[in-house]
Amino acid sequence: MFGKRTSFGGNTPGVSEVARPIPSAPPRVDTPAQIKRAAESDAMAARMRSSEDVIDVRAPAEAARDKEYFQTKSAIFNALIDSIDLSQLATMEQDAAREEIRDIVAEIIALKSIIMSISEQEDLLEDICNDVLGYGPLEPLLARDDIADIMVNGSQRCYIEVAGKVKLTNVRFRDDAHLMNVCQRIVSQVGRRVDESSPICDARLPDGSRVNVIAPPLAIDGAALTIRKFKKDKLTLQQLVKYNSISPEGAEVLRILGRVRANVLISGGTGSGKTTLLNCLTAFIEKDERVITCEDSAELQLQQPHVVRLETRPPNLEGEGEITMRDLIKNCLRMRPERIIVGEVRGPESFDLLQAMNTGHDGSMGTLHANSPREALSRLESMITMGGYSLPSRTIREMITSSIDVVVQAARLRDGSRRITHITEILGMEGDVIVTQDIFLYDIIGEDSNGMLVGRHRSTGITKPQFAERARYFNEEANLVEALEKSNTEQRELLDS
Repeated sequence: MFGKRTSFGGNTPGVSEVARPIPSAPPRVDTPAQIKRAAESDAMAARMRSSEDVIDVRAPAEAARDKEYFQTKSAIFNALIDSIDLSQLATMEQDAAREEIRDIVAEIIALKSIIMSISEQEDLLEDICNDVLGYGPLEPLLARDDIADIMVNGSQRCYIEVAGKVKLTNVRFRDDAHLMNVCQRIVSQVGRRVDESSPICDARLPDGSRVNVIAPPLAIDGAALTIRKFKKDKLTLQQLVKYNSISPEGAEVLRILGRVRANVLISGGTGSGKTTLLNCLTAFIEKDERVITCEDSAELQLQQPHVVRLETRPPNLEGEGEITMRDLIKNCLRMRPERIIVGEVRGPESFDLLQAMNTGHDGSMGTLHANSPREALSRLESMITMGGYSLPSRTIREMITSSIDVVVQAARLRDGSRRITHITEILGMEGDVIVTQDIFLYDIIGEDSNGMLVGRHRSTGITKPQFAERARYFNEEANLVEALEKSNTEQRELLDS
């Protein structure tokens, strides 16, 4: 039945017609334009193939295993689930539960007379413990500190972001049910749930990494799990300078902004490093200040001793009990805060944050999604308007100018690098327009042989910004002027050379 076919339906010629000789076509001669298009098509296909290169996250010995290992693992795992009491296991300490599972698995291997080497048995025990107590196939990804994002698109495709580039991995789940079990385990740690009645959920891992789950029926091809990982070693401004995210003089200006209690809005796109930069700025808050943070999912990592962390709450099954960001910020004002830090401003809570900044809570900070400082101010105005406040545009803009001192813009460039592109000061109003001035800018000069962008941070020549008065009050004016003048001197020397 798999031989050559002689008939393909009613319109196909019979055997006698097929046997008739077919006149040969003239040889094809491609024009130069056709040859060029074909070459471009081949190059594009090669780029697409290279972009789908699969990263093997397993150890070499583990990658060499065949299907028998996974069949054995499934059989032992099913036998384990049948023989243990999961409710009792949940009450045990992590280490004790792991030892209990190891003992039971060893007995199952002996009873089933499965022949395995010691190393294979150890790896099998670790895999099964991860499935029962941990995050299953995600464990090796979570253990790596160089991964910024983990993106699971259904049970059979998992991507990671490394060095600013998204790569496909060979991580797989057994099936959609296995993936949903891992998702449930993650969100249940923070008292939340994900199922058909509540298919969207934000949560966090114990290390503060942000988690988003969207489950069927909203996710058509199986649950989609996204994890924004945090580095175990907290980044500092000095490390941002080392990675060329900001110049040393720009870092000194940011340090002074955090020190002198300026109201700062950090703007940027998704994955541009806004939360990382916010953590860096909060490192310069004095130890004796009372700081209250408000977040949708707690991910800020402040090092001060006097910090109160607040987190929003979704509604329950009956649709009641929801606590919004506005509720948290309003309650903050009754808790005697000296600084209010909002993880992300995304709605009408922006009005309450501006009110707080304008009523004695200097040094408050927040992040916002926008592509430029000017756009950040426009978005802030739009969010206040969407909150139902029937205020004139001029009144809202006057509130913005009197509340926010500086907008810091972060960006993720096309080569995957992250840069602080603007440090912009808000001066006031001129008519109905908010007046701003840039203190530092980042210019892209070109591209090196490896396809990485080359650029430099430069000062705009301003040596005494408006927040210099605030710096004088905190005895930081000399450091501010020195940093700006040093940057201007380097700029002139670069132009002269």
